[in-house]
Amino acid sequence: MRTMNAKDAVAASLAECFVTIDGRRYNFMQAINLEANFKKTKAKVPILGKPGQGNKSTGWEGSGKATFHYNSSVFRKLFYNFKETGEDIYFDIQVTNEDPASSVGRQTVILKDCNLNGGVLAKFSASDDYLQESIDFTFEDFEMPETFKNLAGM
Repeated sequence: MRTMNAKDAVAASLAECFVTIDGRRYNFMQAINLEANFKKTKAKVPILGKPGQGNKSTGWEGSGKATFHYNSSVFRKLFYNFKETGEDIYFDIQVTNEDPASSVGRQTVILKDCNLNGGVLAKFSASDDYLQESIDFTFEDFEMPETFKNLAGM
């Protein structure tokens, strides 16, 4: 029986995160975590002769959440611009995972047309060691220019 080698678990902190807004690319090294999710939308399908209903995929939705160190005004500037002009800005987030100890190589996912649901405008804490902020977002498309290799034995 083959099993996975422990070295092939991808280290959680060995990632890169870039955000591209209006053609300007930012290295979001202040990211603490990010998770993007793909959810299929489905319709119930009644089927004659069966007591239950079937499920048919009809589309998908993309959403995500991220936590950052509270030390950048990039997203707050987007909120301010929206407040002042009503112009909603869409942007891309690129995430690459690569652990040199693992044999799986690297994976890059680009989340396209991301849009923030909201966020922190101002913050302080007299008791925390450092400040962080969380955001929720949606995205409308994605690309995978690099994918992990299959593990030996798969």
